[in-house]
Amino acid sequence: MNIIVEREKGLLELERRIEELRVVNASHAVDMSGEIAGLQAKYAQIQHEIFGSLTAWEKVHMARHPMRPTALDYLSALDAYDELHGDRHFRDDHAIVGGLGRLGQRNVVVIGQQRGRDTKENLLRNFGMVSPEGYRKVQRLAELAGRFGLPIVTFVDTKGADPGIGSEERAQSEAIARCLVTFAMAPVPIVATIIGEGGSGGALALAIANSVVMLEHSVYSVASPEGAAAILWSDAGKADEAAEHLKLTAADLQRFGIVDHIVPEPVGGAHRDVPGIVGRVVDTVGAILDSLASKSASELTDGRYSKYRQIGALNSERGEATESTP
Repeated sequence: MNIIVEREKGLLELERRIEELRVVNASHAVDMSGEIAGLQAKYAQIQHEIFGSLTAWEKVHMARHPMRPTALDYLSALDAYDELHGDRHFRDDHAIVGGLGRLGQRNVVVIGQQRGRDTKENLLRNFGMVSPEGYRKVQRLAELAGRFGLPIVTFVDTKGADPGIGSEERAQSEAIARCLVTFAMAPVPIVATIIGEGGSGGALALAIANSVVMLEHSVYSVASPEGAAAILWSDAGKADEAAEHLKLTAADLQRFGIVDHIVPEPVGGAHRDVPGIVGRVVDTVGAILDSLASKSASELTDGRYSKYRQIGALNSERGEATESTP
């Protein structure tokens, strides 16, 4: 069970009570504004107590919240969006959504990993886990952007690539590797935004970018906390401890130079104000594209190369790899 969803249950009841009092106050002569104000103050206090300071494990649950804005929420906020389908090899992967879009006065190619909100949609979207044909669709769209000189905007949200036998048979690792090469060599600006959970190479396939944006309560790591705990201690129950060691929060990743911009979320998470957070993300991406617009193709590719070459360092005295700011 998502611990954030569990904590919200009491707040939802208080929200219903406040709304009921507002309705009564509006339809009756009795002034209940004092009671409403008192409940609102109590609500704000409880909200800050619950969500004011989240641990890494709590942020993992926030990133997985079922009502958190998905890629399609951001794509629908663009000034125009026409979806393109298929990888021209096997089939259309519904875990990847993308096509041609318009952000302000700029035409762009947009690509996102899409999860579902209920069981039916999650089955359609494979819980946001992308198959080889999905990554080949990503590659096709990125190559299209390069041919037409259109910036690439991606929205990352996946626990990881699809691990099934069928995906392995259709060369999952090769499909991801080709995405990495295509993004690294693309002669256009690329802005990637981690909107929920960025898991392993399945997320990195869409995140080789000139600038990486991350929502405050999103996470981005080489493995899920449960997977890391199972590998390190043979106990997935130690996922909370693993989350702390993985340094997967936006603040940690910005300190290491992996993430360039953090978009603040409202108290309680992005799902508490979907239009507001979507608007801030779209505006942030637009501003970054403005700053990259004057760069040449070689400057863009060289910039991406330098960005990823400078992540991490080797402690020569101990022979250990350490994380450091570039």
